[in-house]
Amino acid sequence: MKRQIGQKILLLGVVVSFLFITGVFSAQAQGKTIILATTTSTQDSGLLDVLLPIFEKETGYFVKTIAVGSGQAMAMGQKGEADVLLVHSPEAEKKFMAEGYGINRRPVMHNDFIIVGPPGDPAKIKGEKSSVESFKKIASARVLFLSRGDNSGTHAKEKAIWEAAGINPEGEKWHQETGLGMGQTLSVASEKKGTTLTDRGTYLALKKNLGLDILVEGDAVLLNIYHVIEVNPAKWPRVNNPGAKSFSGFMVSKETQGIIKTFGVDKFGSPLFFPDADKKEEKLGR
Repeated sequence: MKRQIGQKILLLGVVVSFLFITGVFSAQAQGKTIILATTTSTQDSGLLDVLLPIFEKETGYFVKTIAVGSGQAMAMGQKGEADVLLVHSPEAEKKFMAEGYGINRRPVMHNDFIIVGPPGDPAKIKGEKSSVESFKKIASARVLFLSRGDNSGTHAKEKAIWEAAGINPEGEKWHQETGLGMGQTLSVASEKKGTTLTDRGTYLALKKNLGLDILVEGDAVLLNIYHVIEVNPAKWPRVNNPGAKSFSGFMVSKETQGIIKTFGVDKFGSPLFFPDADKKEEKLGR
């Protein structure tokens, strides 16, 4: 009887030790995982495929990437469902910061938005210098326009241009929302021979599989700036702030900025993004 009791106590001790060790390793694994909520363009362009393995090798962190629109990424931050954000919707970002959801918002890079469409250019906008005038012509000719419709940074920019043009396209048959990321929206626009607004990086990365040409570019309104933001641990104590800080520092480091500066040059003849770390607000995009 005593022997059986002893065996049970020994077994209980083994179980408790196993659970303790498992818990320790689980906590360690969790502490080494970073949840990055980011815009689809950083994923679709292939930039993160280059940067994340370097970061993970240097730091030992594992990055779980969730590529959604900037609006959805910030919504995750507001709920404490992400540790760090890499987004490109400046006005929404400022509101996010003002409401105390983020800390240490830092510029990382920029590229620009472009308007693309079928080679036949049914709206006759090719070479137009103004994005606002281009949108007016698209609406006037009732040319199919594919909108992401997902509250992303690209969608926010599109809505701002429509507003500046004095046009509300919602409900119009020629204005269709995909509810998809940039890469998928480009594919839909190509398939339907429609026009759309896209960041240049994603377009160039996918261009060979698209039947779309650049129709409008170079308007100052189309500047597209990316920031990295740490989710505020004062609001969400369970976020991995050490990991977020490490990732944020990596993105603005000299090494990473050098990689961003040359990313895409060998394949497209020009970079898909331009580094902006440590630049003042008024100098961004220059």
